[in-house]
Amino acid sequence: MQFLTGLLIATTAVQGHYTFPRLVVNGQSEQADWWATRKTKNVDSKQGVENAASPDIRCYSNQNAANIITVPAGATIHYVSTQQVNHPGPTQYYLAKVPEGKSASNWDGSGNVWFKIKTTTPTMENNQLTWPAQNEYVLTNATIPAATPDGEYLLRVEQIALHLANRPNGAQFYLACTQIKITGGGNGTPGPLVALPGAYKSDDPGILVNLGTIKPESYVPPGPAVWSG
Repeated sequence: MQFLTGLLIATTAVQGHYTFPRLVVNGQSEQADWWATRKTKNVDSKQGVENAASPDIRCYSNQNAANIITVPAGATIHYVSTQQVNHPGPTQYYLAKVPEGKSASNWDGSGNVWFKIKTTTPTMENNQLTWPAQNEYVLTNATIPAATPDGEYLLRVEQIALHLANRPNGAQFYLACTQIKITGGGNGTPGPLVALPGAYKSDDPGILVNLGTIKPESYVPPGPAVWSG
């Protein structure tokens, strides 16, 4: 009986976690799971990253994808989740432009190269903080800023689960990176640019937080300001 109870708890924990294997661009999904999205280390365990300073906070990938997907500037994007995204917390989107002479198919995204293009903030429902797309099987939409320069990029998404975030390293980061090529863009200068890891600290108020003690307007998502073009 004790073994069965432990197995049930472990199974329930995995069911409560998720990966994001497909990017959807203007309603059109990747051709298959992990087609242009890099397969993450938690593809089987579904466990999130708990250390904000870990190298895994960048893409959590164990291999590059075989393809690069074209994304028009101004496109509406989101990701499909393998399970219901039932944990409270923000969804954030980042981009990093691939340097000249390199390819999105193998660039590692190191350095101060990442800029944020979307974050979400909570509302109060039934005396609990709730975020957009919570309890859905897709993440909330984001828009590629029209002023984003053309070129190859890594697109990074994260959903930060905050249900256990009242203790150090209790926040769980579920994330993915997709190899993309932006077309029809502009001449904007994206920023601020940050490094991952480096942009977050484990005690940032948006990471170490007790959701039962704050109001929606007082929650501050971690990372830099959003660049909207």
